[in-house]
Amino acid sequence: MIPIHAIETERLMLTPWDEEAIAALHTMHNSPDVQRYLDAKGLGWSRAKARERVTGWQAEFATLGLGKFPLRRREDGAFVGRAGFSVIDDMAPELGYSLDAAYWGRGYATEIAAALRDWYFQTRDEDHFIAFAHVDNAASQRILEKLGMMRTHTAEIADMPHQFYVLYRTAR
Repeated sequence: MIPIHAIETERLMLTPWDEEAIAALHTMHNSPDVQRYLDAKGLGWSRAKARERVTGWQAEFATLGLGKFPLRRREDGAFVGRAGFSVIDDMAPELGYSLDAAYWGRGYATEIAAALRDWYFQTRDEDHFIAFAHVDNAASQRILEKLGMMRTHTAEIADMPHQFYVLYRTAR
């Protein structure tokens, strides 16, 4: 079985966290372009928050086999963003990704999201997962729909409206 942090695609790979990736995560989450759909006030992350998020994702991986990991370009190891699954409260596992704005528009988010979808259904027993995107984030919504995900409802996440999606194993 391939662990989530060993997923590779034609152009991308997920890797374990290291100090360089934490620093890149901190930088990415201080971009106003990235934060506009992630924080109601558009506030960036402190270095401590970046480390705290990574610690949480590592704990999820240790206990659940899920988590979010650095997304790197295979050709040169450049940090592209983060991607993976998280568990939020009592919801189903949530597919999530954020890319550094310098890498938008290249199909990377769709590529890693499809690989994560396939990995999930090949390695996990759960019959579905969810995802959500800010209601104004048309690009992320298109990616989720390309994966075959179905719209379910809108709800507040981080004090902002988000469109929720679900994908069932049988729907593929």
